[in-house]
Amino acid sequence: MSKGGALDLASGVGGKIEKQQVLSAVDKYEKYHGCYGGDEEGRKANYTDMVNKYYDLVTSFYEFGWGESFHFANRWKGESLRESIKRHEHFLALQLGLQRGQKVLDVGCGIGGPLREIARFSSTSVTGLNNNEYQISRGTELNRTAGVDKTCNFVKADFMKMPFPDNTFDAVYAIEATCHAPDALGCYKEIYRVLKPGQSFAAYEWCMTDSYDPNNSEHKKIKEDIEIGDGLPDIRLTKQCLEALNLAGFDIIWERDLAKDSPVPWYLPLDTNHFSLSSFRLTSVGRFLTTNMVKALEYVGLAPKGSQRVQSFLEKAAEGLVDGGRKEIFTPMYFFLARKPVSDTHESSNAAEAS
Repeated sequence: MSKGGALDLASGVGGKIEKQQVLSAVDKYEKYHGCYGGDEEGRKANYTDMVNKYYDLVTSFYEFGWGESFHFANRWKGESLRESIKRHEHFLALQLGLQRGQKVLDVGCGIGGPLREIARFSSTSVTGLNNNEYQISRGTELNRTAGVDKTCNFVKADFMKMPFPDNTFDAVYAIEATCHAPDALGCYKEIYRVLKPGQSFAAYEWCMTDSYDPNNSEHKKIKEDIEIGDGLPDIRLTKQCLEALNLAGFDIIWERDLAKDSPVPWYLPLDTNHFSLSSFRLTSVGRFLTTNMVKALEYVGLAPKGSQRVQSFLEKAAEGLVDGGRKEIFTPMYFFLARKPVSDTHESSNAAEAS
C-alpha cells in the first residue's frame, strides 16, 4: 500500500540519505540549478548525483500527493485523476501490443505504480530499471503487497549504461522518465540495444513544444522552474526526441503531443483555481496544508531539517508546470511509438565501423 500519512511523509523525506544530511543534500541539489549559480553543463555532467538526490528528497512527497504512479495523463470529462492515470498506462500497453508472458522493460520506473498496473493488465513480466535505491526498496515492498513479486522485479542501474545483454526484451516503455537523461540519443541507443529486433519502444516524454521561445524571459523562467522542481538537466524540444530516435536506429510508427487531445487540461490537478476532493492533496488548499504540516513536523523534529525547502522547490515546479501548460510551451505527454527494425542494419553498420 502507498504511504499516505503525515508521519510516512515526514519519515520518508531524504530517502536513503541520513536524516542529519538532508539539509546538506538540499543545498547540493539546489546548486545544480541556474537560480543558485548552476548551469546545464554541470547538471548533465553530474546527472546521476543530481537525479538521485532529487528522488531521495522528493519521493515521499510524491507518494503522499500522487499515490504510486508519479505521472500526468490526458483526461476525459467526468473522469477522476486516478482513472485517467490508469487509462494512460493501459493505452501505452495497448500501443505496444503486449502479450501474455512477454518480458518488458520499464525505463525509469519510480516506485513501480505503472509497472504493476501494466503487468496485471497485460499478464506480462516487467522489469523496472531505476538508479535510486530508496525507490527500489519501496517498489519491492509494494510488489510483494500487490502479489506481483514473482513476475516483476527491479534492477538498480543507470539507463545510460544498462546491465542487460543485447536483444533481451520484447517491449520497452518509459513514462515521463527519460527526460532525466543527459543525452536523449545515448539513452535511446541503450534502449535500442536491449530491445529485440522487430519489437517496439513507447514513451511519454517531457518536452518544450514548438511554441517555446528561448529568447522569451518568461518562457525561460518557466522552463527553469520545471527543471529545478523536477530534477531535470534540461528539457528537450519534441523534434530533438524524434531526431534522437532516428539516429538511434528506430522506425517511428507514430508520434503526437497527447496534451492537444485532452478535453480536461493535464495540469488541472495543480491549478490553483481548481478544487477536487478526489485529488485534494494536489490542489492549492491541499498543498497549503501540506506546506504547513511539513513546517510543523520539521519544527518538532519529526521531519528532517531541509524538508520545507524540498516542499518549496516542488511548489515552484507546480507553478512552472501550470504556467507551461497554459501557455502550451510545455507538455509531459509527448507520445511516440517506435520500432526496432527486424533487419538490424543500424547495429550492423555500427559493428562494421568499429572494425
